[in-house]
Amino acid sequence: MTRTIVESKTKTAIIGFDQPFCVIGERINPTGRKKLAAELEAGDFSTIERDAVAQVAAGATILDINAGVVYNSNPNPNETEPPLMVEILKLVQGLVDVPLCIDSSVPAALEAGLAASEGRPLLNSVTGEEDRLDLILPLVKKYNVPVVAISNDDTGISEDPDVRFAVAKKIVERAADFGIPAHDIVVDPLVMPIGAMGTAGLQVFALVRRLREELGVNTTCGASNISFGLPNRHGINNAFLPMAMGAGGRDDQCDHEPGDVANFTGKNRREKGIIGRGRHRFARRHGRRDICDAVWNGLNNAPRKQRNAGDPGGEFSDGQ
Repeated sequence: MTRTIVESKTKTAIIGFDQPFCVIGERINPTGRKKLAAELEAGDFSTIERDAVAQVAAGATILDINAGVVYNSNPNPNETEPPLMVEILKLVQGLVDVPLCIDSSVPAALEAGLAASEGRPLLNSVTGEEDRLDLILPLVKKYNVPVVAISNDDTGISEDPDVRFAVAKKIVERAADFGIPAHDIVVDPLVMPIGAMGTAGLQVFALVRRLREELGVNTTCGASNISFGLPNRHGINNAFLPMAMGAGGRDDQCDHEPGDVANFTGKNRREKGIIGRGRHRFARRHGRRDICDAVWNGLNNAPRKQRNAGDPGGEFSDGQ
């Protein structure tokens, strides 16, 4: 079985085909959050503290740390982001005990974060672009950490799932050249919004299966991307995520708060009831009982301790 190990100083998260679903909370990110960006430039980390604690309380397995704020006083992220990444990492590590994911487009910030991390963090991310492969894969090897591989390259993001698969395969093969095993590659096949591409969900299901069966890698996705620009986003997200799980998806990235789709783990009786009812409706409408049964069987075959883990908080919709 392919198992990706992500560790903090005291806790281990395992991403794998035979493991419980893993949730990556992505709330600690100043991108698009002007108030948070201003706070960080002023040295105020109170929002970071609240977000870290709240996401873990809501059930996040791993926390993503992004320090990508552009300072008004210094717009050069190569100078400002590495020390900010270290400061945020040390703060979060002192508040929560879950493993972390170091997220940056600045290689110097990634390395600074790796050097400051306790345990074995997940690195986010490498793409199929040649310059990123040359910069990021040596870091992955040096620090012996797993990495998120995003399925775009120098040509951009393709709408053709076969092209995205080819990019993922290229990354896995290049990583092997560095001695990085496939189980340390977590591929993001890139979820497209169904509002712009009606087949986006089916594409992801097919891609996830291919990645698992042909490359033997685990996968991650930004599940809420599927509903971008649409009404009733929670309902759409809650319908999409169990189907992605059934196709083999092993973790999800989102702004993790009580009531978010990320809380939908299927570990307690109420959530299993939602999946149980929904699988019959989905199968009748779309003739895809294989996906629905895969979700249901996966939940019922989980150890009892995992199935009865309790409600991490929040209300859920079955998409109806």
